[in-house]
Amino acid sequence: MPIIALLTDFGVQDIYVGVMKGVIWKICPDAQIADLTHEILPQDITAGALALWGAFSFFPQGTVFCAVVDPGVGTKRRAIAVQTRYHFFVGPDNGLLWWAISENDVIKVVELKNSSYFLPNISSTFHGRDIFAPVSAYIAKGTSIDEFGPEISVDELVKLPPLRASFGSQTVVAQVIHIDRFGNAITNLRRKDFEAWLRDAVCHQWFATIKGKSFESLNRSYAEVSEGETLLLFNSYDLLEIAVNRGNAAQLLGIHKGDQLEVRKKEVK
Repeated sequence: MPIIALLTDFGVQDIYVGVMKGVIWKICPDAQIADLTHEILPQDITAGALALWGAFSFFPQGTVFCAVVDPGVGTKRRAIAVQTRYHFFVGPDNGLLWWAISENDVIKVVELKNSSYFLPNISSTFHGRDIFAPVSAYIAKGTSIDEFGPEISVDELVKLPPLRASFGSQTVVAQVIHIDRFGNAITNLRRKDFEAWLRDAVCHQWFATIKGKSFESLNRSYAEVSEGETLLLFNSYDLLEIAVNRGNAAQLLGIHKGDQLEVRKKEVK
């Protein structure tokens, strides 16, 4: 059975998600629909991009990801479908899909122009229902993405900054890209990049600072420190995270999206 995974900032209080599912099932009754999340903060493209990036690799080959965090709905921003080696992605061209597709072998990108695959009446405020849901359903049914519109280059797409920290010989500068519902501050520092940096270092000792708080070690789990204590760990995304055991690190330390965490090598005397 075809799988369509939905990610939106619509919440579950209103009918928007349910209506999208109805549209999908009318076109592709066999579709299994997975709700990745509908609780992305309104218009938070970066949070949606991170969630999509963190989720797609766990889904079977052929899954269609329909992602809608779309503050530019109704404007000239493009609607796109992307075919990668293993998956399909449908959504607005505003950076939402970028982190996920940039780590895939992209086969083709098309701009959604063929209105015969849309709903008959296109709302200027609900392309999730009128464009993205039906296109996703047709892809799940086996329609080639060539049918939806002209091919465009990956280079033409709206891009987010790379999901990577900045590395120097003595320092790493990571940026907080997301605060989750627990108050954990997630950075763009990847475990594999950090470990490679340490391997290249003459000295493996380091310290990290953010908002006046210093760390000199990593933990493997939240409960390795006492309740209320801060810690650094690599989370399930394998991204470095500032956390508090049974607490809220963002509130405790005053951390916001965009804040920087700096890692420095210790000088050995």
